[in-house]
Parts: sequence; structure tokens; C-alpha cells
Amino acid sequence: MRIKKMIIVIIQLLFLWFLNELGYFLVKTFHLPIPGNVIGMVLLFVLLITGIVKLSWIEEASSFLIKHLAFFFIPIAVGLMNFGPLFLESGLSLLIVVIGSIIVGMYVTGVVSQGLANKKEGAKNDLTRHIS
Repeated sequence: MRIKKMIIVIIQLLFLWFLNELGYFLVKTFHLPIPGNVIGMVLLFVLLITGIVKLSWIEEASSFLIKHLAFFFIPIAVGLMNFGPLFLESGLSLLIVVIGSIIVGMYVTGVVSQGLANKKEGAKNDLTRHIS
């Protein structure tokens, strides 16, 4: 059973990798000003929303990737070590931009989450009213 699960995860990872590579191919072919991995994620999103790809088809691999997400940041952290002089020169400006981005991101996420929660609650109340 364990080998079967590993094979399923590998197949799902290959599918996700294919979408990523397809994104890079589309960027290169059509000279798009968007990173290929972003195009790949948009393709995956569209495939999931339209139901062409079911969540269960990629769920195991996605859970595996999220579970090990911290490992993907190690190369970035090591690469940042090469920019020590830049951080010394412009560190305060970068810090202000990062903190501002965090605040804006958290605010937008909160507003959208609250809006969706209120919409869901309103739909639930409408359903209860119609049933009563």
C-alpha cells in the first residue's frame, strides 16, 4: 500500500511539474511579461475551477509539497547572503517596503475573508428562511 501511495504522489508531482513547464513554454513562445511559474499556477487554477482537473488528482502531491515548504526557502535564504552590501545600504527602505507589503496583504486577505464569510452566512440564512 505504501508503494502505491508513493507512485500516486510521483504521478501527481509529474503532472504539477508538467503544468509548470507548460507555463514556462507559453511565456517563452508568446513573449509574455509574466513568470512561467505564475502562468503554470493560473493554468492549474483554471483547470481546477472548470472541473477539468479534480482536486483529488493532485491532493496527495500538494499536501506533500506544503508539508515540506520550508525546504524550498533554503536556497533563497542562501542566495540572499550574497546581497549583504545591498541590505546594509538600503536595508531600511527594504524593511519599510516588506512591512508595508505584509500589512497590505494581511488587510486585503482579512477583508476578502470577512466578505466571503458574510456572504456564506447570508446564503445560509436565506436557505434557512426558505426551508422554514
